Amino acid sequence: MESQLLLPAFYLPAVSYFHIIQQNEQPLLIERFEHYPKQTYRTRAKIATANGVLNLIVPILHGENEHVPVRDIRINYDFNWQRLHWLSLQTAYRSSAYFEYYEDDFYRFYAKRYDFLLDFNIEQLQLLLKCLKINRPITFTQAYTSRIEPVDYREAIHPKKPSLLERPKPYYQVFEDKHGFLPDLSAVDLLFNHGPQSKSYL
Repeated sequence: MESQLLLPAFYLPAVSYFHIIQQNEQPLLIERFEHYPKQTYRTRAKIATANGVLNLIVPILHGENEHVPVRDIRINYDFNWQRLHWLSLQTAYRSSAYFEYYEDDFYRFYAKRYDFLLDFNIEQLQLLLKCLKINRPITFTQAYTSRIEPVDYREAIHPKKPSLLERPKPYYQVFEDKHGFLPDLSAVDLLFNHGPQSKSYL
């Protein structure tokens, strides 16, 4: 069996997520059956703003059963978080070199309602792979397994763990003069600042 690169589906994944993909040539295998883990990048993305790093968090519906497969997690629309996230992205990146170029592609994630978090995250992943010019097929797990037959990165990228980018090479960021270089933000930070040159950074 051909080896695969096992990853979770994150919200606007970090630069390190795509660095892993670039460094490993295997097809992508996205986890669908793990129990939803709280406080991870599955619902959280980091962007650079005038005030420093901002966490954008997608609210989800919490049921009584804590052990819910990630594929069954539903997005909560009790308040208009989509408008807030889109305004935050616009405010953070409207002066970047390539935001206007990609704006329409990303706006749809904040204009359309997605029932399931996994569908929302997968569509973003597909768009980011296209924008970063990474041609890699995506498949999905058919059951949960703790056996690490593929290259397993399900727990490697986490807000409470050090970044996998040990010595991240700085690239230009809009607010770098205020905060210095902020490493391993959402890949949209790299994309909006460097556009088609982003792949060479990875």
